[in-house]
Amino acid sequence: MLSLFYGGTFDPVHRAHVALARAAAVTLRAEVRLIPAANPPHRDQPSASAEHRARMLALAIADAPGLSVDQRELRRGGPSWSVLTALELREQLGEHAPLGMVLGADAFLQLPSWHLWRELIALAHLVVVARPGYALAALPEPLAQALEGHWSTQAEDLHRLPAGRVFVLDAGSHPQSSSLLRQRLRERGEWESMVPAAVAGYIRENHLYGC
Repeated sequence: MLSLFYGGTFDPVHRAHVALARAAAVTLRAEVRLIPAANPPHRDQPSASAEHRARMLALAIADAPGLSVDQRELRRGGPSWSVLTALELREQLGEHAPLGMVLGADAFLQLPSWHLWRELIALAHLVVVARPGYALAALPEPLAQALEGHWSTQAEDLHRLPAGRVFVLDAGSHPQSSSLLRQRLRERGEWESMVPAAVAGYIRENHLYGC
């Protein structure tokens, strides 16, 4: 079966995160591991602790079949390089098992700035989530060259091959973002509709994000 991993700070997890992961699981007939980052190299440090973020993530997907929380980056510590996570999963699953990484179109376009980014395509498929405002037709030259001949429009290719394909996933429009959610929490705006009910309760109970 195809295994996908979806990393992020999840600070906090919101409904769009869950919807995206479920869309990937259903559309691609895959198991999806959501992996909270310990030390994200391309963004600010998380506001909530690793323990809180992992717990909220578990609450958010408790009733979502095919989704699970994987805390390997929290246990590993240090910079949460995606290539190290892909390498660990490849070693765990075996060289012939189909493995993919889910990432948004915004992150995908920044891929050439990632640590050992060229190694990723040899370790895993790239499942790129289409997002309004991010054109995938005009890629940065290094990215376009590296991925030439790797694109696929057939989900079956992700099952048939262990790695090496780039697939664009249309997961629908989900305008929520963690930064907007944190802003609403700081400003005492309406925020509870942006997160699963169990996560809203957890945030209030533990007085996270100034709540």
